[in-house]
Amino acid sequence: MTYSTEDLIRILDQELKAAWRGDRLLLSSEDRVGVPIVSMALDLEQVGKVFACKDFTQQIHNYQLEQQVSGIIWRDLKVGEYELKLPEIHHQLIAIDSDKTVLQNAKETVMQFWWKITAGLNFWELKNHETHPLTAEKIRLAGQLAEWAEIDIGRDEVYLALCWGNPKECHYRWAYPDSGCDRLIAAASEPKQLNIF
Repeated sequence: MTYSTEDLIRILDQELKAAWRGDRLLLSSEDRVGVPIVSMALDLEQVGKVFACKDFTQQIHNYQLEQQVSGIIWRDLKVGEYELKLPEIHHQLIAIDSDKTVLQNAKETVMQFWWKITAGLNFWELKNHETHPLTAEKIRLAGQLAEWAEIDIGRDEVYLALCWGNPKECHYRWAYPDSGCDRLIAAASEPKQLNIF
């Protein structure tokens, strides 16, 4: 029997809780830090918990790859009369090759949802924690160039990420330009929430 995505999420959650309770013991914490003077300054019990969590998470990721278990979860979004079932990679899992295809296949549906729920709003691009006005035409062009799209709903704003590359790395600046996301905001007035995605 192969574990499902939901099984792996549940197992990870249970194991991480056990590690933080101290039920998992990692004896090699000092050796893994590698610098004796640094080891003396750290709480090795807490460091051991971090390494235990990291090791177990790596085992889950290896299992995903060996058994081809998806890292995708489905999130339901509803704005007024519009609804979307959005695929996204669970934050504790990795994307297997077929997951990227699922994200890519959902792009058009995500973009249609974006246009429906942002009708009448103004658009901005977020770059280096600064916003710049954006036209609908530029968004359409960026959407065509992106491999997949992610969407999130704030209180007064709607966020769109137009992404490419590795789905597990696209939100990290160090992965650019191989992986990344153009971050867009729709709002009635100047956007306020700049810590997105």
